[in-house]
Amino acid sequence: MNSDSSMPRRLLFTLSGYLLWAIAAFGQQVLDGPQIPSDFNLDLETGAGLRSQFMAQSVAATGRYATGRLVFERLIEQVPKPSAAKFAWDLRIIEDDQLNAYSSPDGAIYVQSGLAHLADQSTGLWAALLSHEIAHIVRRDWARRYLYRKSLESDSAISIVLGDPGLPSASWTSSEKASEDLGSFCRQLEIAADRESLMLMARAGYHPDFVPALHHLLHAQSFSTGSRSPYAMHPCWEERDRELMSAYVAASIEFEHRWPEWYASPGGNPPIVVFAEAPAVRKTAPKQWEIQIPIRCENLAGAVEVVLRAGSAPENVEHPRRFYDQPESGFEVRQLTGCTSPRTTVTLTLVDPPNRSKAGRLWANVYVLDAWGAVLGRAEVPKLPR
Repeated sequence: MNSDSSMPRRLLFTLSGYLLWAIAAFGQQVLDGPQIPSDFNLDLETGAGLRSQFMAQSVAATGRYATGRLVFERLIEQVPKPSAAKFAWDLRIIEDDQLNAYSSPDGAIYVQSGLAHLADQSTGLWAALLSHEIAHIVRRDWARRYLYRKSLESDSAISIVLGDPGLPSASWTSSEKASEDLGSFCRQLEIAADRESLMLMARAGYHPDFVPALHHLLHAQSFSTGSRSPYAMHPCWEERDRELMSAYVAASIEFEHRWPEWYASPGGNPPIVVFAEAPAVRKTAPKQWEIQIPIRCENLAGAVEVVLRAGSAPENVEHPRRFYDQPESGFEVRQLTGCTSPRTTVTLTLVDPPNRSKAGRLWANVYVLDAWGAVLGRAEVPKLPR
């Protein structure tokens, strides 16, 4: 499910040119693209034709993946029958240790084993990743993307005439503009799919807060890629949080109406979710910085620990899933917080040790941990001022 600037995300939209890339992105823009004709079946035919190929590269969701199968079947029960009957529903696992999932237009969903292991036995996390893929299939987003791309080709995007208007002339098309339009449209598709997936989860008995919980877990393990490309097909994680906020509220109301006793729902109690905003950095002394991290917590009973970890490292820093002892290299600062206010600001001081190696850049990341040291989320620290 991708969402940051790219996703470890992160979270591509097609596989082999045909399969929808699924894990990532949300928002609330209104789609403005071609409608799917009633006789258009290219997406369904393509998916059916590729099924045997992808089945051979995957395994059934049984054994350690049985939780995913049970959640999948419960979610499918909530899909309206006339729509559900069009698809040959199936859940498959690709054992390659990657953190992604994607769907075929014919109803098959493929979850890579790294993501399946991340969800583990949590029915709520499985619901978060599978409901998004189910929404893509039911909405026929492969067909929407295909038709929109064709419309860009036929409309020639932006055509600029060269020379005297009264004479034969050449024209050229802005491929950059067409790519930007396609990226924007795909981000809207992701947004719409996630909004619908939240309500699907609520009806099936899985609290919508499992969606941001999953996103934050993926973001916590992703590499920072800098600014978002205008051609990206998935919004970044922070944009997802912003765009889905009202959708979380609406789906939570639906969930609470259907499942007044949260603990008795199929997904159980909602998870702890921490929304961390971009840290603010201020230099307070030579080689010393004050870092402020605004956070907001949901479903928290007790405290969370905010960890600032820094050091010299290559461009890509590997992010842990769980914190135990101090890092082998680098240094860190920790602070507990009850996160009881609507917006809690945690202030930490980072001091560059005099014996720090000059090799590599000075990097810093903020992690929020639960009581067992598991990472709930990550915030990227901007470049430290000199």
